[in-house]
Amino acid sequence: MTNIAAPNAALHLPEPDDSRMAEGAAPYRFLTGLFQRQTWREFLYHFAALLLAPFGFAYAVATVSLGASLAVTVVGLVVAAALIAAARYWGTVQRSLAASLLQQHVAEPVPFRSKPGFFGFIRSGLADSAGWRAIAHQSVSFVVSVTAFCVSITFFATGLGAMTHWIWYRYLPLQQAADGSWHRGAQLGMDYYIDTPPRQLLFAAIGAVFLWLLWPALNHGFARLQAVLAAGLLGPTAASLRLRDVEHSRNRTVEDADARLRRIERDLHDGTQAQLVAIAMKLGDARDRLSGQETAPEVAHLLESAHGTAKDALVDLRDLARGIHPPVLNDGLAPALETLAAQSPVRTSLVLNIAARPAPAVEATAYFCAMELVTNAVKHARAGQIRISVRTAGNRLQLQVGDDGRGGAVLSRPAPSGHRSGMAGLAERVAAVDGTLHIESPAGGPTTVTIDLPLDPERP
Repeated sequence: MTNIAAPNAALHLPEPDDSRMAEGAAPYRFLTGLFQRQTWREFLYHFAALLLAPFGFAYAVATVSLGASLAVTVVGLVVAAALIAAARYWGTVQRSLAASLLQQHVAEPVPFRSKPGFFGFIRSGLADSAGWRAIAHQSVSFVVSVTAFCVSITFFATGLGAMTHWIWYRYLPLQQAADGSWHRGAQLGMDYYIDTPPRQLLFAAIGAVFLWLLWPALNHGFARLQAVLAAGLLGPTAASLRLRDVEHSRNRTVEDADARLRRIERDLHDGTQAQLVAIAMKLGDARDRLSGQETAPEVAHLLESAHGTAKDALVDLRDLARGIHPPVLNDGLAPALETLAAQSPVRTSLVLNIAARPAPAVEATAYFCAMELVTNAVKHARAGQIRISVRTAGNRLQLQVGDDGRGGAVLSRPAPSGHRSGMAGLAERVAAVDGTLHIESPAGGPTTVTIDLPLDPERP
């Protein structure tokens, strides 16, 4: 018996791992820095960073304080894990700001991948290095942003004010010096007033040095420091990149192996199997032609035996090809599981809720796991009823096979001889596509095996 639920409505490789200056970003020049567009972009960055810094620092402090104070409870661990993982969004904002204003393109870290289950999310969140590094960036960037803005705006205002002092000094209030004289102008030190033409000229020259040379250099220096912080704390680490490359290489290997198996299955079906069919037909034809003639019994027996052997070989070859890659999988996982349930020797119910078709390697893994579990339930558990459930959520596919058999299924380690149980083989097959396998099988039953797989191992 097969019960099929209606499917739901519809359901990247990471960016290149280099952090670099954008092409076309002009190098800073000391003498002409004031007139470079990038200088003013960096000045605007300091303004924007100052606005964001208090909020980012407050988030970092709240994450650490709440995580430490609530760590004794499970709910507190969930909150801490969620806050650490969500800190990645602060990193996204800072990377965007650095790219648009500092021309510093920082690659995204390896995407966050939560392990299956409630405690899997807690472990993944608490151990998320990208989240922790984003929190560290918010803490360090707060100090740097405040310092950079204060220094930059001070030198800018001082230089601009000194250069234009000869224009606005006349609007300053009169001040009396120690000798009783009155002055109208900026006061530097004790009784030194900028109110004579020579002093005005000297003051303007000092202001020009501040505005033309010192301010752009300091402004650019702090901007480069911010860019270095962003590249160092908000990008991917070398270890995470190596792990990502290993995962991509493994996924490509699995996909290539699956593609080769499919080719082998097609070659066996279209080549060897067709040749065996032709041999069997010719042997049958020869046997029939000689049946009405006087033929030595040995020859007749030999033809009969060869014809039977060819038919047996053809059956074995078909089973072998079906085991390599069942043709029914060409139409998708759902039809393949429907056929599996329909051909099961015991009552089997099937519930499908698949929003998107998995990658071929994942599809084959799910099908062979279901087939192996059904075989185990019939052969070893002596089950009278089997339940198969398949559903998708996000980029995950969950396969669950349960039976009412005698239970006792375990995931045993390989024997010293290297022999592995069927469950150990399933676990290795599942792990090859970055999946997990969980068994609940108390003595006396029932047994439930849950397999969690990615729809596409290349996607986060």
